[in-house]
Amino acid sequence: MIQDRINEKSPWQDITEGNKIFEAATSKEFCTGEWRTFTPVFHEEKCKQCLLCVPVCPDSSIPVKDCKRGEFDYDHCKGCGICAKVCPFDAITMREGK
Repeated sequence: MIQDRINEKSPWQDITEGNKIFEAATSKEFCTGEWRTFTPVFHEEKCKQCLLCVPVCPDSSIPVKDCKRGEFDYDHCKGCGICAKVCPFDAITMREGK
């Protein structure tokens, strides 16, 4: 397992393989969040529950229950930052690292 973040010295053997689906509905079994070098931070007090961030997440890492978004699923979030870019209330910021 990679310690804090993946970099040029990270051995490929320790990184979760990507783009491999062995059967239907197994992508949740692969914790690919370790690839992340930037992490989204959810500021609940600023969130207006507009849910604009949810459909743009390519990894479905923003759970919604009872029409309210929850904390990020960091096991699968790759840290792309799209959610932070679309949030009109600055309720999501990106920080370096995991």
